[in-house]
Amino acid sequence: MLLALVVWVGGIIFFAFVETQTLFHVLPTTKLAGDVVSVSLTKLHWMGMISGLIFLFCSLIYDKLNHNQVKLFALSHIFVLLMLIFTAISQFAITPRMRELRAVLPDTLSPASSSTNRAEFDDLHAWSTRLEGGVLLLGLGVVLWTARRFDSKRANSN
Repeated sequence: MLLALVVWVGGIIFFAFVETQTLFHVLPTTKLAGDVVSVSLTKLHWMGMISGLIFLFCSLIYDKLNHNQVKLFALSHIFVLLMLIFTAISQFAITPRMRELRAVLPDTLSPASSSTNRAEFDDLHAWSTRLEGGVLLLGLGVVLWTARRFDSKRANSN
């Protein structure tokens, strides 16, 4: 369970604070950097969705084996479900439209780029960033909750 969460949350941290910052400074054009970010974000989303499903599956089994009951509405399960929903919205609604808009936008931030397409792209980017931030915050909460869950089980067994 922790591995699934660390893959997802760690991927978001790496993507947000290392990859995107580096790409837009190293690559020669913003279009090229955006293309790389788009591919990376898609891979991150799939890693997250698979990790989230693995976490939920393992957590339900853990509850059944250790508590002889399935805690379907545990806070960590609700948080992971929200993380999955946010990720799916970003992957299947926001990202495809951003790709379409990026294909027609000029590569520079010229006055021509202040079109309605640019405004829509900027709005979608803001929503994408909010959703990723929400996934990160919820994920950190689940990591702490899960670590505490294992720690309390260990303390009770001593």
